[in-house]
Amino acid sequence: MPSDLRLDHLLRAAARVFARDGYHRTSMRDLALASGMSLAGMYYYVRGKEELLTLIQERCFDQVMDGARVAVAQSRDPAERLQAFIRHHVTFFADHMAEMKVLSHEADSLTGNAAQAMRSKKKAYSTLLADLVGKANTELTAEERRVRAYALFGMMNWIYTWYRPDGALKPAELADQVCTLALHGISLHEDAHDAGRR
Repeated sequence: MPSDLRLDHLLRAAARVFARDGYHRTSMRDLALASGMSLAGMYYYVRGKEELLTLIQERCFDQVMDGARVAVAQSRDPAERLQAFIRHHVTFFADHMAEMKVLSHEADSLTGNAAQAMRSKKKAYSTLLADLVGKANTELTAEERRVRAYALFGMMNWIYTWYRPDGALKPAELADQVCTLALHGISLHEDAHDAGRR
């Protein structure tokens, strides 16, 4: 197996273990067992567990950011650009559940320059979404754009707790549902709403 493929294999295995057991409860021996690599083989590619976590987060975030920029560039319509961002984020998340869970929940486990670099990446990504929200609704204040962007991230990033990629709901269908909810909210029929107040 070529060196880059072995590293990719190691990162995927480490992401699954970190997502399942948590970064701090995972040892390098656990990762060796999960990846089928020796400790010496792993240390050939990384200096330790934190470098593995850094690489997982950096690679995952760079991929989701690059994909989002490509997705929103396909249209000039503000609403379509916002939907494109949401669809990309949700489908990417569904295809990389372990990595995205690690990205969402192990950011505070990074230290030093790696932590600072990840904060900068996340700020750029959240600013992109806030700008898309603002262009889709020009009446919003800067604070409202920011709040709605973070609320959207909260909704999208929490799907790992209940969504099953091998279930009946396909990633593209999930993305459509999230787009509808994000752009239109939960619509209640008038008769059902009135009945609930009786």
